[in-house]
Amino acid sequence: MKNVWLAIIAFICLPGIGWAQQHKKDRKAEIKKIVEAQNYVFKAQTALPTAGATRQLTSDYDLRVSKDTIVSDLPYFGRAYTAPLNPSEGPLQFTTTKFQYMVSNNKKGGWNVTITPKDLTDPRELIMTIFDNGSASMVVNSNNRQPISFNGYVTAKK
Repeated sequence: MKNVWLAIIAFICLPGIGWAQQHKKDRKAEIKKIVEAQNYVFKAQTALPTAGATRQLTSDYDLRVSKDTIVSDLPYFGRAYTAPLNPSEGPLQFTTTKFQYMVSNNKKGGWNVTITPKDLTDPRELIMTIFDNGSASMVVNSNNRQPISFNGYVTAKK
């Protein structure tokens, strides 16, 4: 009787395991495609300032990446070393069309993406680690501010 129950459980569970593995492969291929095509959105869920507490982001903050434009709408929490020229604009709210985009494979799977804006003085660079499952982390290095990190995920641009 015990063997019958094991056979029934295996019959029910094994197709689900195969589907999950196929779904994981499909997700990895989708993420690889959008990263290499430079056509995705990084959705920030958590901000990790250099000093201070981690903040869960409840509003919609993102970084939109395409071949010809980077649009950032990210918050900043941290210390500035110089006063901003326009205090009404956030330091990580910008659009750039002149930037360097470099992608390399991560040793543990996924990709490392470095974006260096050429027409902005701040931020200096954005370094993203994108994992096979679509989760991602990003560090923003600035000339006039403390670095800040974000955790979130990437998704295809709509």
